[in-house]
Amino acid sequence: MITLSEIRKYRVSSTDLDETISLKKKFANLRLTRKPFYLTYSEFDEILKWKLRSQYGRQQGARKANTEKIIQSVTGLALNIYHEDKDYEMQLRIDILSSIRGVGVPVASAVLALIFPDDYSVIDFRVWRQVFGYKKNSFTISDYKKYLKILRNFSKKLGWPVQEVDMAIWTFDQKQGK
Repeated sequence: MITLSEIRKYRVSSTDLDETISLKKKFANLRLTRKPFYLTYSEFDEILKWKLRSQYGRQQGARKANTEKIIQSVTGLALNIYHEDKDYEMQLRIDILSSIRGVGVPVASAVLALIFPDDYSVIDFRVWRQVFGYKKNSFTISDYKKYLKILRNFSKKLGWPVQEVDMAIWTFDQKQGK
């Protein structure tokens, strides 16, 4: 399992750091002005491009069924749910976002990580491998809950947002050349 000392130097060395910061700022500003908050189709698509990178085209056929109204309605519901039980809140949000065609736990987690970076991270095989010691390519809500618990613990110890812990571990793994 990766240690805190191994990731400290990778906090700001991700290749997509500028894009990530820009997207987080954009969504933070929109959350202040758009009440209730939701994502437009193009904003949602920006997140997909950020998360999927070279695999963006993979689910494009399935995603064509998603309309502006569907994206606004579903993201509006998911992003405005709050509950004192944070695991339950996360599960509801992931379940709702996963109802969008072409969206599973990893993409839903990316939406949450950019909208609520203090609380969520993107689930990814690279970080999973560093945290749990083995590679995994598909993820369930149960996996995300277990993953998020560890990253939130790291976040608390480091004093960083959960999303930045995730990004540092992702960068560490990428630098290992695996």
